[in-house]
Amino acid sequence: MKVSKSQNSQIVRRKSQFVPRLIITFSILLVVSLTVFFTTRKIIKNINSVPSISKVYEYWNKKEYQEVFSTCDLILKGKPYNSTALAYKGYAAFCLSISQSDLELSHEYIDSAINSLRLSLIDAPESLKPQINYMLGKAYFHKNSISAYYYYADSVVYYLNEALNLGFSAPDIPRYLGLSYAQLSMTEESIKSFSEALLTDENDELLLAIAEQYIKNGQPENAKQYLFRIRSTSNDDIMILKASEFLASIYIEEGNYEEALSEYNSILEKNPYNADVYYGIGVVYEKMGDMVKARAEWRNALKVQVNHPGALKKLS
Repeated sequence: MKVSKSQNSQIVRRKSQFVPRLIITFSILLVVSLTVFFTTRKIIKNINSVPSISKVYEYWNKKEYQEVFSTCDLILKGKPYNSTALAYKGYAAFCLSISQSDLELSHEYIDSAINSLRLSLIDAPESLKPQINYMLGKAYFHKNSISAYYYYADSVVYYLNEALNLGFSAPDIPRYLGLSYAQLSMTEESIKSFSEALLTDENDELLLAIAEQYIKNGQPENAKQYLFRIRSTSNDDIMILKASEFLASIYIEEGNYEEALSEYNSILEKNPYNADVYYGIGVVYEKMGDMVKARAEWRNALKVQVNHPGALKKLS
């Protein structure tokens, strides 16, 4: 059969279009393949560049807290609500905060610790919650200690009690609770916590703290026991002087003025530059009805501390 001239031209035209179309198709496939290849390689590279949580544990066990903090940050960029990374970032930030001599930097780290730990509680496994609450309580206690105003004692109490209710135990919890209850003027709770703390760690600071709470709670006889213990066992002159000062104030309330003077004079023998002691001696003489001696002692207080509020008020 004969092929017409027009049919022949169509065949030629189709053949001439086949090669460009093939090239275009191949080019498209090549571009798609390269895009898929490089995208996949980038995803794999990004996945490989994100450290695993095992790396966090490794740094934590070595006490490399800055590395723990930075590694958790990398993990959280991809998984912002990873509760384990958030918890360990909080732990590390707390450790970094308490090691800082720069107060501003210490504030930044402790705020980061509190924020991370609170976020971690949202989705934390039950096994982690007791320790997270414990660390939150400690973080708020530290924030309280470095702040100009003490607004966080209630948070310390809340989170430490949450940790205890969840079965967590640590020897420093009673001391933190005792100090925080004291700031909240919860004297009975403070005494109970301090008494518990003394069972595992008897020291002068705790003895003095519990004595002060007994004084505030109107139980001077109980306070005396702890103050006498400091006097008889302590090697710290500062703590002994503080105990004598508390004892003198108790004796004044009891009307035992000679004992109060004896305590104050024992303090002045070791530290003649204590304005509060001169003020206290003045109060004793005032109670005894000797205003000449009383005013002389208040003037001595002002020689040591020109703006002593008590002495200024008495002499005004």
